[in-house]
Amino acid sequence: MTPPAPVLVATRTDDATADVVIAELNRRRVPVVRLDPGDFPQSIGVAARLDGSGLGGHVRTTTRTAELDRVRSVYWRRPRPYAAPSGLEEQDARWSVEEARFGLGGLLASLPGAHYVNHPWRNRDAEYKPAQLAVAARCGFEVPPTLLTNNPAAARDFAREHGPVVYKPLRSTDYHDAQGRALTVWVDEVDPADLTAGIAQTMHQFQHRVPSVADLRVTAVGKKVFTVRIDGAPGPDWRRHYDSLTYTLINTPPELAKGVRAYLDTFGLVFGAFDFGLDAADRAWWYECNPNGQFAWFPEPITSHLVCAVADQLQYAGEHRDR
Repeated sequence: MTPPAPVLVATRTDDATADVVIAELNRRRVPVVRLDPGDFPQSIGVAARLDGSGLGGHVRTTTRTAELDRVRSVYWRRPRPYAAPSGLEEQDARWSVEEARFGLGGLLASLPGAHYVNHPWRNRDAEYKPAQLAVAARCGFEVPPTLLTNNPAAARDFAREHGPVVYKPLRSTDYHDAQGRALTVWVDEVDPADLTAGIAQTMHQFQHRVPSVADLRVTAVGKKVFTVRIDGAPGPDWRRHYDSLTYTLINTPPELAKGVRAYLDTFGLVFGAFDFGLDAADRAWWYECNPNGQFAWFPEPITSHLVCAVADQLQYAGEHRDR
């Protein structure tokens, strides 16, 4: 008897969102192969065959093996970057990393018949904030005035014209201090006087601060859309105050759901975590869409709804996206 096809979960070890989804798949007795491409080649082995009949072979971790042509679905979460074996010279290490990225990465993105949540290349395309803003406007969302620039004078002019203004990083890039401690660059309000010559060193994103009375986190999984109202944030970045916030699952306004669906279709996404600011007139203002957003931090039963929706996508390989 042929064993059931597995779900492949690509992520790092410390991923609480992947953990709860895997636990649900285990409860349903759906086989799971979890791997982190960042562990290649130290603890991942690959033997792939390609010919006129397509892709075959396997990928193997220290505890699991997945036949490449039998993976039913892929949950592409937050794998670590590819790394070279220790001891290589700089140029050899760089070459090895790129070979791994285009070799193993290309295989994992090309599994025949697999349903991706989301496909890693679609995630990559949807992470560019300028593209997000342009698509959001086309999908009918209210987009706050935004400036992307490396010109200090332009930044100061924008801040005076559209203040109060917040600074928003263009990507959630790993950042560490001199002691190696992880740092977070938060969304924060800026004073025009602080916009100095350092602006010229790279690209910056500035945005009018929405006079919000609450925030909305809208999570779309296939055709299901879950909207959580977040109250109690004392500043522009509610992620700094998880424990002091209240979370309420509410009905998604039809126009918001319509825009979310159009946005996902544009980028070819199955999953998206959207953030909006809600003003006093109940207008939802676009902030961003994280194509790989977290949700395990929500209180119950909100988390359970999202976990089940993602597990449905993976278990049924997208066959019943309205489940």
